[in-house]
Amino acid sequence: MASIGKAIPLVGMGTAAFPFAPSETMKDSILHAIKVGYRHFDTASAYNSEKPLGEVIKKALELGLIKSREELFITSKLWGNDAHPHCVLPALQQTLKNLELEYLDLYLIHWPLSMKPGNFEFPLKKEDLLPMDYASVWKDLEDCQKLGLTKAIGVSNFSSKKLDDLLRIATIPPAVNQVEMNPLWQQKKLREFCAEKGIHITAYSPLGARGTPWGGDRVMECQVLKEIAQARGKTIAQVCLRWIYEQGVSVIVKSFNKERMKENLEIFDWELSVEDIQKIDQIQQFKGVPGLEFISDEGPYKSVVELWDEEIQF
Repeated sequence: MASIGKAIPLVGMGTAAFPFAPSETMKDSILHAIKVGYRHFDTASAYNSEKPLGEVIKKALELGLIKSREELFITSKLWGNDAHPHCVLPALQQTLKNLELEYLDLYLIHWPLSMKPGNFEFPLKKEDLLPMDYASVWKDLEDCQKLGLTKAIGVSNFSSKKLDDLLRIATIPPAVNQVEMNPLWQQKKLREFCAEKGIHITAYSPLGARGTPWGGDRVMECQVLKEIAQARGKTIAQVCLRWIYEQGVSVIVKSFNKERMKENLEIFDWELSVEDIQKIDQIQQFKGVPGLEFISDEGPYKSVVELWDEEIQF
């Protein structure tokens, strides 16, 4: 069974605000999130949100909103340009410096590929995409955990096949796989595989990542979800988050709107009916984050099927 250290909070706040740049709005929103009860914060070197998150954690401690850093669960991610042997430790040390923290609760490989070393650029340059040396990179992550710089290690955007390949070489198995999951992309096969292997799933884009270059409106415009929400007196977002929670999955949700931040936590004192679940099970599946920016004739993945393996097929 994979170890996450302490329990991962069921609802976390994401900080991937596009375009990737720190802002006062981001900092105000993170501080408000701590005030209303969020304790899991998800960041990444690619998001440019580590420094503002670190500043807010410091301020929250000064204001007495939290008594200690131990009350928070902080996740960050290794971007592809640092996913090389001997680059992982310096990358994590830089992340900790940005956050002004001594350790992470969870450190993830962001995508199952590497990129040419150097600074993060978006859009990505196709010629920078490289295959990852999984054995060396994962060993470096294991070393980071052994050093106490992160309590747990894991991956993001890994298919069952890629997880299986990783498990064959891992001494410490990945604790978490953070993937796109919502009622329109339910990840049944992956969830079964991860349950069997003791890997916890955290869902991102639970509402379809509306307003980002990689998301869309399909989830929030889904007629089935609209009808369930109306019948229950809930928002569509609450129905999505409750459905994810009932699958035993934790979730990262990103909203800088104070009312919606509060609503996103109000999913624990009610439940979906058997009929609701059956209706959601019948929703036609659509992957909203296909990762097209990682597909290249010269790169490690020449098609979406190579990137996601059989899980991209319906």
